[in-house]
Amino acid sequence: MKNEVTTPEEYIGNLQEERRVAIRRLCSVVKDNLPNGYEEGITYKMIGFFVPHSLYPDGYHCDPKIPLPFINIASQKNFIALYHSGIYADQDLHDWFVAEYPKHSKYKLDMGKSCIRFKKIDHIPYDLIGELCKKMTVDQWIALYEKATKKK
Repeated sequence: MKNEVTTPEEYIGNLQEERRVAIRRLCSVVKDNLPNGYEEGITYKMIGFFVPHSLYPDGYHCDPKIPLPFINIASQKNFIALYHSGIYADQDLHDWFVAEYPKHSKYKLDMGKSCIRFKKIDHIPYDLIGELCKKMTVDQWIALYEKATKKK
């Protein structure tokens, strides 16, 4: 992104057409499948889905002014990225996703700790992403996040 954007539509509007279509569809799949409570906006210069301060006033521990992030979507130079904090924090969810991926794509999974990279944007497994989004409520995410970050 060359310019600072303030809305997901601005972000998408700055992309090349092929990326615009894929990112718009990916955002729709995430929005349509996330449990109630998550909100959409721009976080970390990407499209983000997060727990708003109205539901989790503490915000993100690294910068409490930022709402608690959950999913981010970005158009990177060589791929589209979906960052999913739940996959990073919950080993069972991670293992489920890794096991399911080959059932939805003929291409090898390219994944980091929370980042799923899609180099072939015509083959993003939207149905699988939708299933992944349904698997963690706001309350479950907050509990998992606090377990990992709050001192006992």
